[in-house]
Amino acid sequence: MTEQQSPPEQMATGEGAGERGGNYKITIYELENFQGKKCELTEELPNITEKELEKVGSIQVESGPWLGFERQAFAGEQFVLEKGDYPRWDSWSNSHNSDSLMSIRPLQIDSPDHKIHLFENAGYTGRKMEIVDDDVPSLWAHGFQDRVASVRALNGT
Repeated sequence: MTEQQSPPEQMATGEGAGERGGNYKITIYELENFQGKKCELTEELPNITEKELEKVGSIQVESGPWLGFERQAFAGEQFVLEKGDYPRWDSWSNSHNSDSLMSIRPLQIDSPDHKIHLFENAGYTGRKMEIVDDDVPSLWAHGFQDRVASVRALNGT
């Protein structure tokens, strides 16, 4: 069994590229429609204010995917950002609760291991179900009948 590396460690060794053979790359803009201050990233950023941005108004993903988080330090609601343009917050979020993105990191896709956690309640609380390397056509079959209110993608897609 090999030890898993974080996405930044993988990039340093040339592994885990956003698209096979490439690197992770995203540009975040302070204002909607790709205006205002911008910052190009190739690795995780736990606090977008470190780059002198007050908020994220739009995003261009050159290679990825990436996970965006509504709060600093990779906390709160998660948004999966695949290759493409996101001109305003509601183009990457279906959330009625959040209109912000305050931290971001690459989502490892070349790993042979895929893992997500499903939670019964918002905020990653309540009963938890872990899905690893399997398609799950029915949560009922796995005893998770009630509902899923939050999901945390740990690695894979």
